[in-house]
Amino acid sequence: MSDAHLYVYGVTHETDLERSVEGVDGGERLYTVDYGPLSAVVTDVDDLEPEETDENTRAHDDVIRDVITGEDPLTLVPMRFGMVFKNGRTLKSVLREARPAFTRALRDLDGTVELGVKCIVPEDSTVDREALAEDASERLSAVSEGEVDNGLFSDRLAFNRSYLVERADREAFDIAVEELEADYDEEVTVQYTGPYAPYNFVDIEIGAQR
Repeated sequence: MSDAHLYVYGVTHETDLERSVEGVDGGERLYTVDYGPLSAVVTDVDDLEPEETDENTRAHDDVIRDVITGEDPLTLVPMRFGMVFKNGRTLKSVLREARPAFTRALRDLDGTVELGVKCIVPEDSTVDREALAEDASERLSAVSEGEVDNGLFSDRLAFNRSYLVERADREAFDIAVEELEADYDEEVTVQYTGPYAPYNFVDIEIGAQR
């Protein structure tokens, strides 16, 4: 793939990473492109605009999850699907320009993962939704570094938030979710998901030099 472009999954602290993966558009080798204290985690692709198929989006998410939860987990500023650069030179140019933003984000995210919690109630439930949301937020905020309200997009959804959690506090957060679920028993269904890369806690705009 001598004419390959670089598909970027995210940016981490400078590191020497190389492993086999099932990446977007069949990319098989995950490796890094470095600039100063930063490393972009990439695979090779032929297309500058890979198709956003179920298979490709799943590969994107799976690679990121492997990087942040694998044997040697890394802190990663994740990229949205489809971030492709023509070559290493253009990628390094973006890393150079966005270096301060990436450095701040990595400092803020070091040692953390994103976890999601939803509380779902039956249609005829008499549960006080406002009190439930306040209770859940109070419990989970105590064992996390930050939270983002993701909105109530369903009539049955009473609580829907993402949390930034220190890896060292993961067990405490798990217990808090379990206790929430136990205390509301059959009144509330608690959906607990993750870990994810911390998309909800990153706000970096990449320039159009790709």
